[in-house]
Amino acid sequence: MNGKQCFSCGTHDGLQHFEGRSFTIDFKKMTRQIGDISGYECRVCGEIEFDDGSAERYSEASDQLLIDCHQLMASEMKRIRRKLKLSQKEAVKLLSGGGHNAFSRYERAELAPPQPLFMLMRLLDRHPHLLDDVQALCEGADLRHLLTSLDQERQAALAS
Repeated sequence: MNGKQCFSCGTHDGLQHFEGRSFTIDFKKMTRQIGDISGYECRVCGEIEFDDGSAERYSEASDQLLIDCHQLMASEMKRIRRKLKLSQKEAVKLLSGGGHNAFSRYERAELAPPQPLFMLMRLLDRHPHLLDDVQALCEGADLRHLLTSLDQERQAALAS
């Protein structure tokens, strides 16, 4: 189709039709290929506009990847929590500090866990012995000791 103007850069007659291309959909470092995509590509800026049918298939594949990733993360959260022998309540208190039902929502894929929490869970899966360190850090004995030392230093400075 001649005369199609690029919506992105405004180049007249800039769009060239393509058919049968494959594209990679990426979500949180997980990918999926979708093939046989048709549409237009700007020869100047590279902007791509899919045909209606291809746009619908791409959108559906993207949505499914998102759903699959959330389900995978949810099942991993549950598996790791159980491996660590933590209740949902204990996991919240120890690992996230979130609301009382946060882990339930993560494990049902109602809510994606925060990336740092998911990374911590995966690290604990690989190194479960670190859970003892996490528990010790949560108790705060090391911070209380530092605070006591700071108070003693201040008292000594005031006394001199």
